[in-house]
Amino acid sequence: MDVGEPYPDSPNAGVLITNAELVPLASPIFMPGPPDQNAIELARVVDRGIRESKMIDLEKLCIEPKKNVWNVLVDIHVLDYDGNLLDAALLGAVKALLNTKIPKYENEKVCYEEKTIPLPIKDKPVGCTSININGLNIIDPCLEEEKIMNSRLTLVTNKEGNLCAIQKGGIGSYSEEEIDLLLDLAIKKGEELRKLL
Repeated sequence: MDVGEPYPDSPNAGVLITNAELVPLASPIFMPGPPDQNAIELARVVDRGIRESKMIDLEKLCIEPKKNVWNVLVDIHVLDYDGNLLDAALLGAVKALLNTKIPKYENEKVCYEEKTIPLPIKDKPVGCTSININGLNIIDPCLEEEKIMNSRLTLVTNKEGNLCAIQKGGIGSYSEEEIDLLLDLAIKKGEELRKLL
């Protein structure tokens, strides 16, 4: 949490900023340096899931309209990549946000030692990723399964069971029937995982 200026198009709302870092410690396939397309995709999917589910009531993070708002910074540091980073990162980010406290802000200074107010949370988005391998759909893929996938589909749902975000990867495609089936599965898995959060 930090204090900064709001975006011009939302002067009364806090700001959500999500970043992801994929380092060689997590997997030898990751290289040091600036974020690659995988890190950018990971950050964007997590950000979109949180933002589009309206998990955080960003308007309650306004300190002074058009001047100061709370910035919520979500930094994803992957320690061990064994597949399905999208779901794991979203679950980790949601759990962290559920435990986040807002620091005290007084006399235009942030006092990080005093954190008493929880973030204004309205929802718990959960992702369900499936991959397709030669016509077979598998949810929560491990790394070995991801290496041979034709396509990947991540569906993020909110507590109402509504779709908040979707991300497709890989070169394969999905039929409308497959997407309907995977959405039903994502809603069911979302309910299960939300109870664990």
